[in-house]
Amino acid sequence: MELRQLRYFVRIVELGAMSRAAAELDMVQSALSQQISRLESELSTRLLQRTPRGVLPTEAGMAFFREAKLTLRHAEQAARAAQAARLSGSVSVGLAPTTAAVLGLPLMQAMRERYPDVRLHLVEGMSGHLAAQLKARELDLAVLFDPRAGQGGPVPGDRLMDRQPLFTEDIFLVTQARRRRRKRLALADLGDEPLILPTHPHGLRLTLDAAFARAGIRPQVVMEVDSLSMVMAAVDAGLGSSLQPYAAVHGVPDAQQRLRLSLIDDAQVRRTNLLCSLSEDELSPAALATRVVVVDCVKRLIGGGAWPGTRLWSSDRLHKD
Repeated sequence: MELRQLRYFVRIVELGAMSRAAAELDMVQSALSQQISRLESELSTRLLQRTPRGVLPTEAGMAFFREAKLTLRHAEQAARAAQAARLSGSVSVGLAPTTAAVLGLPLMQAMRERYPDVRLHLVEGMSGHLAAQLKARELDLAVLFDPRAGQGGPVPGDRLMDRQPLFTEDIFLVTQARRRRRKRLALADLGDEPLILPTHPHGLRLTLDAAFARAGIRPQVVMEVDSLSMVMAAVDAGLGSSLQPYAAVHGVPDAQQRLRLSLIDDAQVRRTNLLCSLSEDELSPAALATRVVVVDCVKRLIGGGAWPGTRLWSSDRLHKD
C-alpha cells in the first residue's frame, strides 16, 4: 500500500466520480481504476461501488476513507516537521585571498542551494591570520597552507584541531606580460629576480623560504606585501615579480594580456592546502555539513578544470613527483 493510492482513493470519494478525480489528478481514468483495483485486492474487500449518482464508498470503503484521511494528515505533518527541523545555524569559514578568488563564490552558491537556513560567514585573510583566528575559536573552519607535505591529524601546536589535506598548487613566477620569460623555470633561475612576497608568518612565504634554503639561493625580496590585490598591482606596474599559485590571477581583469606566468619546475615548490577545523566535538551540525560542502566544491572545481595548476591531494602522487 502506498500513500499515493490513499490520496487517489480519498479524492475519488470526495469528488464522487472517477472521471473527475482522474482529471484533477492528471491521470488516465483506466490507470486510476487500476490503482484502486490493486488497493482493493490488497485489502481483499470492495471499497467503491458505482451508482446512478456516481461512485460511492462501501461500508468498508467509508471506514477506510476516514483512516486514510488521518494517515495522509499525519504524513503531511511529518513532512512539515522535517522541513521545520532542517539544518540551520551559522558557520564561519576562513579563506586566503587566492583560495577565495576561486572557491569563494562556488562555496556560497553550494551552501545556499544545500542549506539555505545556514548563515555562512566568510572571512578572507592571510593564512597566518586565519590560523590564529581558528585557534582562538573565532572561526569554525579554514583552508590553510602547510609548508610541509600535508598529513592528516591534529594541527601542530593544538591537539584540539583537525586538518584534512585538500589539494596542492603549482607555483608560478608572475611578471609583466611584456617581460620575456620561459614557460618553465627552476629556482636557480630566480637568484636575481626582484620579488614581491608576503611576510614571513604566512603559509606561502614559509613554503618559498624553505624551498630557497634547500636550493641554497638567497632570494632578492624587494617588497613584502600582505595584500594579494596590491601584489598584483605592483607586478602589473613593473615593480617586481611574485611567486604565486595560478589562483592569484583568477580575478585579475585581462590577466592573459597583462601578466605572464612561468611554472616553477620543482616538485618541492608546491603549496599544500589543508582544510583545518575545530575538533568534531566542538563543531556544530552546520559546521560539519559545511566541511563536507567545502570538500565537494574543491573536487568539482578541480575535476571540471576550473582551477588550473591545482591537483587533489594524494600522498602517492606527491611521493612520485
